[in-house]
Amino acid sequence: MIITVTLNPSIDRAVELDAPLRRGQVQRAVGTRQDPGGKGVNISRALELSGEPTLAVVPGDSTDPLLTGLDQAGVRYEAVSIGAPLRSNITVTEPDGTTTKINEPGPELDSSTVDRIIDQLIARGAGAQWLVLAGSIPPGPAPNIYAEIINRVRAGLGSAAPRIAVDTSGRPMAEAVSETADALPDIVKPNGEELAELLGRTDGDVLEADPAAAASAAHALIERGVRAVLCTLGGNGAVLVTRDGAWHAVHRPVAVKSTVGAGDSALTGYLIAHVRGESPQHCLRQAVAHGSAAAALPGTEMPSLEHTTPHAVTVTALQLT
Repeated sequence: MIITVTLNPSIDRAVELDAPLRRGQVQRAVGTRQDPGGKGVNISRALELSGEPTLAVVPGDSTDPLLTGLDQAGVRYEAVSIGAPLRSNITVTEPDGTTTKINEPGPELDSSTVDRIIDQLIARGAGAQWLVLAGSIPPGPAPNIYAEIINRVRAGLGSAAPRIAVDTSGRPMAEAVSETADALPDIVKPNGEELAELLGRTDGDVLEADPAAAASAAHALIERGVRAVLCTLGGNGAVLVTRDGAWHAVHRPVAVKSTVGAGDSALTGYLIAHVRGESPQHCLRQAVAHGSAAAALPGTEMPSLEHTTPHAVTVTALQLT
């Protein structure tokens, strides 16, 4: 079982255009799609499509369109009522794959709601293989909320606590991997820009373009105590750095339809391979295969294992400098 937590879920509406976006003008869409979204929700959707047991933990009322969407997708979930509608995000995709996103901030979560969510995680987490904390933080919780969840889940479950993955950015990620944190995630999944920001660097474009540089930068988090870093690099694939080594993987070129959810799918592929006992290299291979499959799908559609082509992924060992 893989449990995901999405504190700021959304209804994602994707609009597909047949020409470049023209600001200030009227354009007709050639396709639209609506899906339950947010990073953790996306991961649970992709896991469900691949037949991997998952539970999505989210805030939201029983009549909210997000929960209706999860019902329709067949995703098992547990929701904590908040008495307010969840946010909606809009994605506009152009023919060349250029993606523009407009994200709402989301409803405020008070401390009692956060406590109820953490109680759910402790009640359901024993024996789960992974707990994924993913996405932005809505108004209300402090920036260290993911660090707090890690501490309380591990304190509450002890040796029965699952491994923990964190996929966020900015201060919530910085707090989760702080050198002064009481407990660190087992894996984090930044992209190159987010990794640079996390380390106080300004060369995110360099890390995106240079897998060896990204791997060397990621090793700083391994030295802090994080067990693994999966850093996605867009069209340059991804790198995986652990205490035992570093690898780069890249997929043969695909026709990009939408980049929405590609990073979420990459983490999904890693987790699927990991729970099936695969090596770090194969976990990275499946991560890149999943991310590439997501990029080749329209709008906010998530890939299943059947969409992925891991045989098209080349994995290379890296020497850290």
